[in-house]
Amino acid sequence: MSIITSRLAAAPISWGVCEVPGWGHQLEAARVLSEMTALGISATEFGPAGFLPEQAAERAEVLKRHDLQAIGGFFPIILHDPAKDPLRAVSAELDAYEAAGASIMVLAAETGTAGYDQRHELDAEGWYLFGRNLDTIVKAAADKGIQAVVHPHVGTMIETTADVDRVLNDTGANLCLDTGHLLIGGTDPTRLVREYASRVGHTHLKDVRKAVARRVQAGEISYTDGVKTGMYVPLGQGDVGIGGIVKDLLAAGYPGWFTMEQDTILETGPADEGPVRDVRQSVAFLRALEQELEA
Repeated sequence: MSIITSRLAAAPISWGVCEVPGWGHQLEAARVLSEMTALGISATEFGPAGFLPEQAAERAEVLKRHDLQAIGGFFPIILHDPAKDPLRAVSAELDAYEAAGASIMVLAAETGTAGYDQRHELDAEGWYLFGRNLDTIVKAAADKGIQAVVHPHVGTMIETTADVDRVLNDTGANLCLDTGHLLIGGTDPTRLVREYASRVGHTHLKDVRKAVARRVQAGEISYTDGVKTGMYVPLGQGDVGIGGIVKDLLAAGYPGWFTMEQDTILETGPADEGPVRDVRQSVAFLRALEQELEA
């Protein structure tokens, strides 16, 4: 049995498709999904609102036409604002997830401002409301057979090591282990896996050039400029230690998906084959790792 590739998923962000206004040129779904299939990938995350049809049946049909399984996706939501009802927003999406057969909702703790270039911190009241809302959503998702996980992410309310530790200690939610965002936020993803493997509900495999990540971490450049500078690279070509992290997850009995993500910004429509070139290299890296482990 394939221990990695049978659980390998793609994400539209690797093709530059992103929810942030003005992020860059957005490729059409037909091209992105066709290129996923051509790479031998059998599952994908949904991508941002508008990338796939809003209606669950239509969304499922589009993925079926491309022989892709829906596993869920990235869902930005405000959890700390008493004027917001996050459960109402999540409930409608959970219905669509259930209808499409998706199993993972990746919650990003939105700040209320567009983009990921600003750092925000929660006060005690904000943390209390955040935790209460998060646990409520996790339960509502579980009632539909869907696992809601928290995504530590640069420019959201959960970014730093202290933020991650507070989620682990004060809530019952599992994490989306995003190897890139964790590292940029100051958390060692290898250490996190070794200490909290049982709390990893989903993975986003990103590889990062630490030299660029440190500049973002220090505030020398914005997160967006870091992406434009080439902070993210194909798996195995950066400094995260992706191979060791995957091995540790497998050794700990991690049962979930391995979603490849290489945040990309396209200034214009690609003149050559475009982002699929880097995704192909990431797929090759994981297949080679699988062969090594199965030898």
